[in-house]
Amino acid sequence: MIIYRPVLFVLALLVGADAGADQVTVAVAANFAAPLQEIAAAFARQSGHTIVPSFGSTGRFYAQIKAGAPFEVLLAADDATPLRLEQEGDGVAGSRFTYAIGRLALWSRKQGLVDERGEVLRKGGFRHLALANPRLAPYGAAGIETLRTLGLLDTLQSNLVTAESVGQAYQFVASGNADLGFVALSQVYKDGRIAEGSGWIVPRGLHQPIRQDALLLVRGKGKPAAEALLGYLRGDQAKAIIKSFGYTW
Repeated sequence: MIIYRPVLFVLALLVGADAGADQVTVAVAANFAAPLQEIAAAFARQSGHTIVPSFGSTGRFYAQIKAGAPFEVLLAADDATPLRLEQEGDGVAGSRFTYAIGRLALWSRKQGLVDERGEVLRKGGFRHLALANPRLAPYGAAGIETLRTLGLLDTLQSNLVTAESVGQAYQFVASGNADLGFVALSQVYKDGRIAEGSGWIVPRGLHQPIRQDALLLVRGKGKPAAEALLGYLRGDQAKAIIKSFGYTW
């Protein structure tokens, strides 16, 4: 049996809430956790609605939605999963759109380990390279594609440590259980640069674009908070927050 684990707290401020305020349950790709915290607070101030998020891998969310998990909105880490759910009748037709294009980063908490051109992958000097499960997480798939494009997949296969999601891949590196790993740039990006440790922003040409699509799920149809959130994500305020974490469109 598939079990979903919604976050047991609300990432929102109830400033300006009124009688029309409502909640929206959102399945959120792990790479988008930090931006969502800021978006939730700003969205609550503007609309009075509250975001109740669950964070995880997009592949897991697909299975949970098919099993009946009560999500109203999906913020995926790819564009294929929302399209599939829409085609299968689990999403509202015409509601799907790209809310962000993600960037992949090779990151280590150790200063100087990862150079600005990613040559560490060729030079070695590390034991474990973490990445999200490529069957479940688009950022993991992008990491595998990057290694394949560089001609290093076979060489580094024995160094790979697979995480369930890009959030867990980040934790493997942050905890020191992996020397370095492929993570979402948004997880390590602040004030226009990689904020700590050392990292390489993977060039776009080394993997397919990571287009992240939003979808109104059938459980959210006609729900004011769900529809308001999707509208908010299209607006300039949300786009400014998303851009500040290294995403593009």
